[in-house]
Amino acid sequence: MHIVLQLIPKKYLIGGTLILLGLSGLLIMSTILAITGEFEKDSQQSEVTEIEGGGIGVGTANVSPQVMKYQPLLEKYAQKHGLDASYVPIMMALMMQESGGRGNDPMQSSESFCGSVGCISSPELSVDKGVLHFKSVLEKAHYDLKLCLQSYNFGGGFINYVMKNGGKYTPELAISFSQLQYQKVKHTGNYHCVRPEMVPYSACYGDALYVNAVLKYYTGTITADGKPAAPASGGSGGKSGVKVIDAGKTLIGKTRYVFGGGRSQSDINAGRFDCSSFVRWAFEQVGMNVGPMSGVTTDTLKTQGQAINPKDMKPGDVVFFDTYKIDGHVGIYVGNNQFLGCQGKTGVAIASMAKGTYFGERFNGRVKRF
Repeated sequence: MHIVLQLIPKKYLIGGTLILLGLSGLLIMSTILAITGEFEKDSQQSEVTEIEGGGIGVGTANVSPQVMKYQPLLEKYAQKHGLDASYVPIMMALMMQESGGRGNDPMQSSESFCGSVGCISSPELSVDKGVLHFKSVLEKAHYDLKLCLQSYNFGGGFINYVMKNGGKYTPELAISFSQLQYQKVKHTGNYHCVRPEMVPYSACYGDALYVNAVLKYYTGTITADGKPAAPASGGSGGKSGVKVIDAGKTLIGKTRYVFGGGRSQSDINAGRFDCSSFVRWAFEQVGMNVGPMSGVTTDTLKTQGQAINPKDMKPGDVVFFDTYKIDGHVGIYVGNNQFLGCQGKTGVAIASMAKGTYFGERFNGRVKRF
């Protein structure tokens, strides 16, 4: 081959190379144009065409990259098991404490699943069963989040103990339960204090300080009822909700949908919004801050507020739809199976979410009250 190339004049080699490069460039360009054309075609046919960045909300979880990679799975199985997405950051903090995201059982859910350590060897199965167990413990704890976390470590017996001693988690109850249980099992020689500070108390069953250990990775708000978020004063589903709707209606016919729009004052002045930026703007008009202008997405909105049963939703509640992804679209419920939102074809408008309609078929049951 080398001899053949030597026999060909250099000018022909150069010319041939340029021709090949030109043909390759044309092929690449035509491929790009074809793909772009398909995207444009799809966007014209779809009611909602947003592609918003994922996330759990700025500063809600301080965890390692190994744990962060499990966020999509946690959201997937929270959706599957009917657990509100606002608990995903808490579960990420829990995973950080349990395993740091390492190993085949990152949520350490083998014991709750099959009664023995090591029976789970699939990270996805660990997340699936871990989320299901977390939800079960949360419900048994009557949504006392700290009680739920400590019971994730101690086991369900701690819930019964707390219910017989005031009905609410306290650090003192965690220590006393650990003491009692340790007295029952210390003869086995299998239990040792995981924290030196618990040695003087003989509180060596489990981790009596587990709640604080988890919450050091969580920077959100835990309310008096143990939930990770609470509605603002009065809640968006009351008089404030009507005000939000009235504020949002002022933009009907004055806006157009732009992916990524509404995240600067110039965009807002020009009437450029997408679904989540419009919701943020509407609540801002009634004095409610539901996220930064530059960083709001459907995923940050769904971590806020109080989860509401769809049967109980009121005007002003925020509703979510599964479009191009889970919770891909968001709007404000106005009543009578209608919501106010910024849609791809209409801009800000009232749309139907009744059964049989585009959004009615995509309403996923997630309702939040801010």
